[in-house]
Amino acid sequence: MNQLLDEYASSHQNKTNKKIHYVAVPVIFWTITAMLWVVKLPYVENLAVVMTVLVSFYYLAKDLKVAIQMIVISILCLLLNGFLEKQGLPLLTIALVLFVIAWIFQFIGHKIEGKKPSFFKDLQFLLIGPAWIVKELFK
Repeated sequence: MNQLLDEYASSHQNKTNKKIHYVAVPVIFWTITAMLWVVKLPYVENLAVVMTVLVSFYYLAKDLKVAIQMIVISILCLLLNGFLEKQGLPLLTIALVLFVIAWIFQFIGHKIEGKKPSFFKDLQFLLIGPAWIVKELFK
């Protein structure tokens, strides 16, 4: 996990790009759970719950501490989704709009950085990005 986090960090050195990522990556992470939340399934409520379990196994295979942190973050995202849904808010619409805006800012950040996003090299970095943010916040 440390090697992946270090590799991810290497393309996130510019202060402006890092600030953008500190906001955009958590927003993207949440919006994905929100979009999956609206896909209802029999027996397990929705697709967000299933994907959270699967992603948690990925993190557990990489690093226990990171896994625990990401599981907590994931549960908070799921709780937020449930709360927003109960408020009658258009969860899918909100998630889609924020998802697009956050990705636009991500690409602006990488333009400023002068380096391509890590996931262009390996899709695994789509899961490493949120872990990197958590690591940076809990330093």
